[in-house]
Amino acid sequence: MEKFTTLTGVAAPLPIVNVDTDMIIPKDYLKTIKRTGLGTGLFAEMRYNEDGSENPEFVLNKPAYRNAKVLVAGDNFGCGSSREHAPWALADFGIRCVISTSFADIFYNNCFKNGILPIVVSPEDLEKLMDDAERGANATLSVDLEAQEIRGPDGGVITFEIDAFKRHCLLNGLDDIGLTLEKAPAIETFEHKYAESRPWA
Repeated sequence: MEKFTTLTGVAAPLPIVNVDTDMIIPKDYLKTIKRTGLGTGLFAEMRYNEDGSENPEFVLNKPAYRNAKVLVAGDNFGCGSSREHAPWALADFGIRCVISTSFADIFYNNCFKNGILPIVVSPEDLEKLMDDAERGANATLSVDLEAQEIRGPDGGVITFEIDAFKRHCLLNGLDDIGLTLEKAPAIETFEHKYAESRPWA
C-alpha cells in the first residue's frame, strides 16, 4: 500500500449529506474484484447523463476539479452497504483524502486499509474547508498526516485527531497483509520451533 505522509492538491466540494456507498460506486460496478478501473464509475449516477455523456454540472467534471486529490464532503459520508469498492473507486480516481464531520464506521476503516485518509473535523472547520474547496483552481489544500494538520490556500491551519495505530499504518503504507509481513521473522521462528517440538505433526 502506498504511504501517506503529506498530500497537496485540489480539494473538490461535495456538500451533500448521507452520501452512501451506492452513490460512491453504483452496484453495476461490483462485478469485478480488481481495484483498478473503478475510477470511471465513481459517483457514476451523478457524473453521467442517461446517454452516458458527462454531466457538466457535477463537480468532478468541472475543469478545475478533474484532478482533485481531496474531497470535502457533507456529514455521514460512506453510509449504506459495506462495499470495499467505494474506497477502491475513490483511490483509482486519485482521491487520497476525504474530509467530513462524520463517516460510516465500515467505510471509515476500509479507507485506512486502502491508503485513503478520512479526516473528521468540526462543522465549523468543515464550513471553512468547503469555502476553500469552492475556489476552483485555487482550491488547494495541504494535508500533513505526521503533523495532523490541514493547511488552506490562505495559510490557515486546522488540526485533526486520528487513532495512533491507524496513523502509523498509513504513514508506513501498511495494510493488513503488510502488518502480518512485519511479523514474518517471529512467525518463521515459531514455525521452526513448533516443527522441532512436534516432529510427528
